[in-house]
Amino acid sequence: MAADTAAARVLAVAVAVAVVALFCLGEASVHEYSGLGFLNQGNAFILHAGSEGLYAPVSPANATAEEEDDAAALPDAFIRFDKITFKRPEEAPDSVKEASSAKVQIIVFEIEDREMIGGSAYGGQKAICCTSDLAKLGACAEGSVIYRPSKVNPGWPQLLAASFDGSDLIATLPSRTIPVRKTGMYNMYFIHCDPSLAGLEIEGKTIWKNPTGYLPGRMAPLKDFFGVMSFAFVILGIYWFYQYMKFWREVLPLQNCITLVITLGMLEMALWYFEYAEFNETGVRAKAITFWAVTFGTVKRTVARLIILIVSMGYGVVRPTLGGLTSKVVMLGGTFFVATEILELVENLGTVNDLSGKARLFLVYPVAILDASFIVWIFISLRKTLSQLQARRLMAKLDIYRKFTIALAITVLVSIAWIGYEIYFKSTDVFNERWQYAWIIPAFWHALSFSLLSVISYLWAPSQSSMRFTNDASEKFDREDSLSLIRPRPIVSKNGWSVASTPDAKAPKSMDTVTTSFDEDDEENKRE
Repeated sequence: MAADTAAARVLAVAVAVAVVALFCLGEASVHEYSGLGFLNQGNAFILHAGSEGLYAPVSPANATAEEEDDAAALPDAFIRFDKITFKRPEEAPDSVKEASSAKVQIIVFEIEDREMIGGSAYGGQKAICCTSDLAKLGACAEGSVIYRPSKVNPGWPQLLAASFDGSDLIATLPSRTIPVRKTGMYNMYFIHCDPSLAGLEIEGKTIWKNPTGYLPGRMAPLKDFFGVMSFAFVILGIYWFYQYMKFWREVLPLQNCITLVITLGMLEMALWYFEYAEFNETGVRAKAITFWAVTFGTVKRTVARLIILIVSMGYGVVRPTLGGLTSKVVMLGGTFFVATEILELVENLGTVNDLSGKARLFLVYPVAILDASFIVWIFISLRKTLSQLQARRLMAKLDIYRKFTIALAITVLVSIAWIGYEIYFKSTDVFNERWQYAWIIPAFWHALSFSLLSVISYLWAPSQSSMRFTNDASEKFDREDSLSLIRPRPIVSKNGWSVASTPDAKAPKSMDTVTTSFDEDDEENKRE
């Protein structure tokens, strides 16, 4: 009872976190700011307003000068400021309100120009806001953000400002559009250098657009990828459902589970494609579509792992039921579903980089540990199943299981290698300079999962002999078990002599040995 109560509490907390992730977080090319505050860093107060990869528009080679002017008037790639207002607290002292005008500055720069931001006097500590020493050197105006023009990107970084006049509580940034002419990772920061603006809040939004739509640059290739994956799942589905309908009388329960995984995969890929298409058109993620895409994907991954686990245990092959292991398998699958659902919702409906390192580890570690538990349990079960099949000389099934084991081993080795590459990629790309290739990392996991599913679908595809083969093998095995468990009794002749049932005098001893071996197997199955 206590365990059930604890499990119910964990599930309730998980659902609550998932709901918070769904409705409170958001990632979009339309960046909205509401009631956000500034953080004190060094001698500046900073708010990170956004970071996205933007592609430069491609002009036609034969474009006329007039067409180029029109393109400049309405850029295909831009960052637009819309109704940005800054509000200082009403309880600010009158002396502060009546002081000379304070200002908030907005700086936008491409990541290659990051060294152009900030400076120091006489080689001292680097500062964001201009200090009196730097002002004396004529390098900047005191109280302003320090920056130097880029040598490779003329006109950048871009610096805008919104000023408070006297005792005004609100400063407004005029609407403005910054065209993007160079492909790169662009960053935006709101900065002020005046301590009197403590408690400053921001309202409004900025709109970031690529030439092909509102999808962030690092996500844009995934739209086409999910389209390709949807087509691949359709091809796999056609093959599987053709076999399923052709041999529907011979279908095994395991094959019904594979049908469910393929169906969920088709729905997941289709939903991701439409979600990205909607995101690309509007600049805001469709939370309902994203939620269902994440949920279908999580259910698919959970069911797929459970199928691999029970197949590895020999369910339907060397054991008719899982026995006492059923509750443990269900518990592991349920825990994996909850942990993965929360992680995927936060990653897709919110920006994980905005979370602290500890918060991110809190979400990633449980999924990694549960995945490792699945892998260890699967290979331990596979070793036992292979041994049992070999001992019982079920060569056809042994061949299938060997191929299945090889496919799993290759998948695990490739996964470990890719995890190593992913760690290397992220650890060596601190400033997201390789953002154009970041989409490959999540895409690879989808492709690898599809490859393993394809192998399983090929090995366990419905066929004319699937059900009959399983039943025949089970019945044959049952008869062999029954024969081995019957101890031969001595035949009593009419004259009272006891005669062995076989001409070999050593046969009874041999039979006793076989009987003992199977008795141990039965006891082991009962314990399991």
